[in-house]
Amino acid sequence: MRHYASGEELIAEIRKRADLFIAEFDDVPASGLHLLKDGVDRAPARMLAYQLGWMDLLLGWEQDERAGRQAVTPAPDYRWNRLGGLYSSFYEQWQDAPLSRLQEAFRERVDGVVDLVGSLSPEELFTPGRRAWASSTPSSWPVAKWVHINTVAPFTSFRTKIRVWKRR
Repeated sequence: MRHYASGEELIAEIRKRADLFIAEFDDVPASGLHLLKDGVDRAPARMLAYQLGWMDLLLGWEQDERAGRQAVTPAPDYRWNRLGGLYSSFYEQWQDAPLSRLQEAFRERVDGVVDLVGSLSPEELFTPGRRAWASSTPSSWPVAKWVHINTVAPFTSFRTKIRVWKRR
């Protein structure tokens, strides 16, 4: 994982990768939104639903902790070693949304994650153990790593997937 010197640097990378990723959908036709193509494991709508689902979880974990509730990770009724059902729930939640709504929701969630990062002190962001939800796995990652692996990393890898999808 990339090391970030500050919350501002992480925010800049989130914005950059989010903008590049979401721009790839500007020329996806509505007729192709749910079309699976050879060599790509998700249709465009599912790529976006996946991103939305993980950002919703991330924001929800923090919201629960701030409200004094114990965050359930990854989500109630799901385990880290069995995420297929969780992914299916993401897809089901967004299956009827048009591309414009998916793009709008994506931008809203990115703004939420940016607000979250901006609200945390460097210690809360970069020191393991500062959030109970971030310590919910044996790794006990800092919040910054959780944010990176649920935003920057998949925005980058899924950008490659949507580009391959468009070429097929």
